[in-house]
Amino acid sequence: MMERAELNKDVPSRKQNRADIVKQFQSRFFATSRLVLFPWTFLENELERSKSSDLILEILEQTCLHALCRKFPPSPRYRKCFLSELIRQVETAGCEPLDELYDALAEIVAAQEVAEGYRTYILPCGDPVSLLENVALISEGTTGLVTWEAALYMAEWALDHPQIFAGRNVLELGSGVGLTGVAVCRSCRPSSYVFTDCHQSVLQRLRENLSINGLKTTSTSTTRVGVQELDWTKVTEECLNDIGADVVIAADVVYDPDVVVVLVQLLSKILKHGGGQVPTEVLICSTVRNPQTYAGFKRNLSVAGIGHRVMSGAVNHIFEYNRESEIELVQLFACQ
Repeated sequence: MMERAELNKDVPSRKQNRADIVKQFQSRFFATSRLVLFPWTFLENELERSKSSDLILEILEQTCLHALCRKFPPSPRYRKCFLSELIRQVETAGCEPLDELYDALAEIVAAQEVAEGYRTYILPCGDPVSLLENVALISEGTTGLVTWEAALYMAEWALDHPQIFAGRNVLELGSGVGLTGVAVCRSCRPSSYVFTDCHQSVLQRLRENLSINGLKTTSTSTTRVGVQELDWTKVTEECLNDIGADVVIAADVVYDPDVVVVLVQLLSKILKHGGGQVPTEVLICSTVRNPQTYAGFKRNLSVAGIGHRVMSGAVNHIFEYNRESEIELVQLFACQ
């Protein structure tokens, strides 16, 4: 009797585990995470235990067959690799073949390969942020057509600290495809948000992604949204006055020594311009790929009379991305 009671107690637990695993598959699939990061071990064990393809069908319905995938699909190549691995799992476990799997794969094999695909990230409220991105990390002479880790970290930090942005005018430098800004506009209620970049292809993609996510470059119910071309070497006092930013943010802009020099010159202008009773809040988030380049950034800040404070402390893990890289968020201020 005791053994049966213990077994029955395990049933809700196993159902919860299945639900959690399906959710993990869904979030990682839509964020196009590397396949090695999926919880395959749990899936293998469940297939061996049950000899049923039911869990595979659940995963399929929440990924490739989900309405979100029909509207904003990851690249055909990614979906093909994902489905091929699901099929391999079914065949290895000796489960009954699933027609829906093979039908989905046949549909993708027939599709033409493209240079673009959607990535979708889920906000804490459950709403999706879908972004059209290039598959290649570098394309059209820019790295701005994909979402980088520091942008995701910056967005997570913003969602943990909405009071920094609420009711304020935000300027983002090097907005790329728009992940950080869309998350801030949708969740932190800034008064205005200006997305900027210097590359025409990036600006065009940025406008498309804002439209996809319901942010028109006029106004929303809570936030005025703008997209501007911004050449860091040509920013004037008049330009800064027109934007009127209370908060300035940037993510993954410290990647080249030559760019660093120009960036620090711009940051110096911003901090001097915002030197009133309420100083401009400036936050720079960086993936430290090259320690020498990042150290050079901090040296340039010091020479320009700019201090920095590392914003330590964990952030809530909201989005799916590689957390192995070193990421640092710093707050800048003008030294007296």
